[in-house]
Amino acid sequence: MRWCRGGLMALAVGAAFLLGRTFPARNSASGPQVAERPAEPEKTAPVKGWQKGKGWGPIWGKDDEVGALNAMTPDTVRAALALVKQGKVYDLGVPYDRNSFKWPGHSPGEILSFRTPEGVKRQGDFKPALDRTLNPNGIAWHSSALFINDNVGTQIDGLGHITTGDDNRWYNGFKESEWGGNFGIRKCDATTIPPIITRGVLIDVAGAKGLEVLPPHYRITATDLQAALAKQKTTLKVGDTVLIRTGTLRYWGVNGADHEKIGKHDSAGIDLPAARWLVEQQGAILIGSDTSGLEYGPGPEEKKPAFIPVHKYLLIDQGVHIGEFHFLEELSRDMVYEFCYICTVNKIRGTVAGFCLRPLALR
Repeated sequence: MRWCRGGLMALAVGAAFLLGRTFPARNSASGPQVAERPAEPEKTAPVKGWQKGKGWGPIWGKDDEVGALNAMTPDTVRAALALVKQGKVYDLGVPYDRNSFKWPGHSPGEILSFRTPEGVKRQGDFKPALDRTLNPNGIAWHSSALFINDNVGTQIDGLGHITTGDDNRWYNGFKESEWGGNFGIRKCDATTIPPIITRGVLIDVAGAKGLEVLPPHYRITATDLQAALAKQKTTLKVGDTVLIRTGTLRYWGVNGADHEKIGKHDSAGIDLPAARWLVEQQGAILIGSDTSGLEYGPGPEEKKPAFIPVHKYLLIDQGVHIGEFHFLEELSRDMVYEFCYICTVNKIRGTVAGFCLRPLALR
């Protein structure tokens, strides 16, 4: 298990503890014992914006850039934090460097040393570092310059990532001719993705089939999802983050450098009817997986469907964000299917996705 001792863990565990303190037990040692009533069926409050059979969609106003994540409320956040009982933290991010596997439509990354201790002292261009009166201990520093794509490593696709039509429009009708630019998009960039705190559900499709990893080009259907949920005894709720495991990232290793093996299995994923079932029948608020693209890629002998139809449906039609390259191996190992999902993205204006992320699953 990967441990993260940041403030998010303390916040989540503390909030869950306080929620428990708020509702003391009914029976008291000093009072009469009262027979417990049978538990009433849990009542789920209607979630604003979602309609069964329809899903979400651009219903939040003409200026909206947030999509289905608008449905998060203080109540849903408290409910998600209340799932934290053990204080266990699962790190869902993968380490990334210049050799890491990526989808071929994105540029590679380079991490360059911009300043080094020897360079600072050798070049002599930063005078305070060389002044022995000011700096008797010879202090220097490291800093790095990044040339990196905004769709690498563990990601959450923003709603401006995918466009459609001759006018190159994206979610909520924003068009390239009006909202594109030389320094990134100016509507639905990654800064509009709010901090995400939801109930998370793992659907371990590979595990349900008794496989370490799904075969290449495996098409995950709604029936596959339903069978895995039944085997796990897990029920989806409106407003969930749903993470689907293919097993691909068991080959990531230190930095995802085994492109052949990762690329072979990276083609497994959900089809469009499965995406529609998750959104329109179950109310998923974010859908992710352990691959670079979530949706399945057809094999060489298969009939080619429309180009990335799941991306178009989720991002443009429904306003549902997509999570990619989420590391799900440890959740699968421990058979953790329900958890508190927390993720925040880099607030870099103009970028179309949160990239090189470190989402957390808390138990």
